[in-house]
Amino acid sequence: MFEVVRGWIDTHLSDEEAVLFIAILMGFFVVVITMGAILAPLLMGIVLAYIMQGIITALSRFQIPRWLAVTVTFLVFLGGFIGFLFFIIPLAWRQLQSLLNGLPSMISRTQELLDRLPDQFPGVISEQQVRIWIDMLNAEASGITQWLVSFSLSSLPILVAVVVYVLLVPILVLFLLKDKDEIISWSLSFLPKERPLMDQIGREMNQQMANYIRGKFIEFLIVGLTSYLFFAVMGLNYAVLLGFLVGLSVIVPYLGFVAVTIPLVIIAYLQFGWTGEFLYVVIGYGIIQGIDGMVLVPLLFSEANNLHPIAIITAILVFGSWWGLWGVFFAIPLATLVKAVMNAWPLGLVKESG
Repeated sequence: MFEVVRGWIDTHLSDEEAVLFIAILMGFFVVVITMGAILAPLLMGIVLAYIMQGIITALSRFQIPRWLAVTVTFLVFLGGFIGFLFFIIPLAWRQLQSLLNGLPSMISRTQELLDRLPDQFPGVISEQQVRIWIDMLNAEASGITQWLVSFSLSSLPILVAVVVYVLLVPILVLFLLKDKDEIISWSLSFLPKERPLMDQIGREMNQQMANYIRGKFIEFLIVGLTSYLFFAVMGLNYAVLLGFLVGLSVIVPYLGFVAVTIPLVIIAYLQFGWTGEFLYVVIGYGIIQGIDGMVLVPLLFSEANNLHPIAIITAILVFGSWWGLWGVFFAIPLATLVKAVMNAWPLGLVKESG
């Protein structure tokens, strides 16, 4: 047994750089798990800086000096940040409040619809099944009410966090863009000068992270804006809120689609009933999702590593349980990191050289 373990260690952990890299990764995970809430503004700043770096790179192709490209890009970001913070978010928040105020009426109407199901589908749906569904609906409504009460009681810390984000994030983005090269050089100074494994993984992850973050941002804008315009034209209630949620759903593959589709269909049905408008909303929403899956995703993420759907869902569940919303957002890049480490591990490099 000892020889087997020793052989495995000699095969997989004989490279000093590999051992150092594993130690760095473990230290990073420990820091994020224990200090994730404190570092959240920094993480958001890094994400936004990745998005803005694409604009700087595009401007640099026209021989524009870097300082000017950074200035123009930051001003564009600042305008978008202020507009999103003071126009889009308040409008979506007002619609969310309106939806919550109308929730009791919607639940009552849903119960009436469920009560009629045994008569409409005799032999298929029983009254006992309907009673179970209504009890589940009431339990969910009670849970939402309790959440609202707890949310209102904890609103002060949330407001403080919002103020911190508003003040810190733009400053962090500015310095991450302005001093990118100095920050990278300082970080690399703590690593060995000869680091082929880390360089290989770093190059791959930098490309994957940039492609993923910028692609998700563009996908969020296109899908969210298109959904909002379609819902507004159809006269669907809470168009801004639903469009915003549909845009956010693209961040969480598979699970986000399910989480948004169900309430959207319920709201549309309660507003329009079984009419042509309801069918048009469902069909149009399905077309938007189809274009997103068959056109936007292949176009925006053509350079990304292919991951099996099971691997993506597993990564979302694992990293989401560890780091909450940030874990969900970075699930695919982190899964890609695991894949990159496995592909670049010294054992694989030995096989390739052989």
